[in-house]
Amino acid sequence: MFFIGLAGSFFSGLLGIGGAIINYPLLLYVPGLFGVETFSPRQVSSISMIQVFFSSLAGMLAFLRQSKKEKPLMHKGLIMNMGASILIGSLAGSLGSAYLPSASINIIYGVLAVIAAVLMMIPGRGTQEEVQLASVQYNPWISAVSALMVGVVSGIVGAGGSFILIPIMLTLLRIPVRVTVASSLAIVFISAIGGVSGKIAGGHIPLWPTLFTVLGSILGAPVGTMVSRRLNVKSLRIALAVLIAATAVKIWWGIITAGI
Repeated sequence: MFFIGLAGSFFSGLLGIGGAIINYPLLLYVPGLFGVETFSPRQVSSISMIQVFFSSLAGMLAFLRQSKKEKPLMHKGLIMNMGASILIGSLAGSLGSAYLPSASINIIYGVLAVIAAVLMMIPGRGTQEEVQLASVQYNPWISAVSALMVGVVSGIVGAGGSFILIPIMLTLLRIPVRVTVASSLAIVFISAIGGVSGKIAGGHIPLWPTLFTVLGSILGAPVGTMVSRRLNVKSLRIALAVLIAATAVKIWWGIITAGI
């Protein structure tokens, strides 16, 4: 469990994507390969959600330390708007996952995995220009509704939703890149608060496996971030997108054959 957390968060830091989209298949399939206890999709989503909480907290604190000497980039209005919506959605999704069958949770992950694979192959968009926070404009209704929807599905599978949230902020809301990156850290952390609260209320959390997964993830993300500064990760990003898509195919195939 420690090495699963380590590997998942390493690639998360290396490629700048949400760790849950990687950790979900690792937690679902890897333990069985070593002949040890396997987890249900409901347990996997709980472990992953708690891991997201600690990794997003660590990422947000690290960013705040680095940006003390720079001008602020976190847009408080945007964070409050999307944060409130994603908190409600994540809490509802995580509570609802306790009543969903395993196949439904796998289906939702399968859909998100395909979306994540496609988004990972699309070149980054959004203006790189320096902007004043006061000049950033967005549609509050679109931001609130989109955050609510992301929160619901993310809460179900135990994700923070950054791999969907960031493209929405860049392309739909047209938020500048640097403001998006900074603000999304806080929004994902708020999402994780709602998700963890729902998972704790719903139960199904294996304590010791979760603890070791979190310990591994805390160590893996900073290493991945450091390595990413020295590598051209474009080809690796595409390869991982293909791997995530293949995982989604495996999950869909299992669901289809089980139904047959």
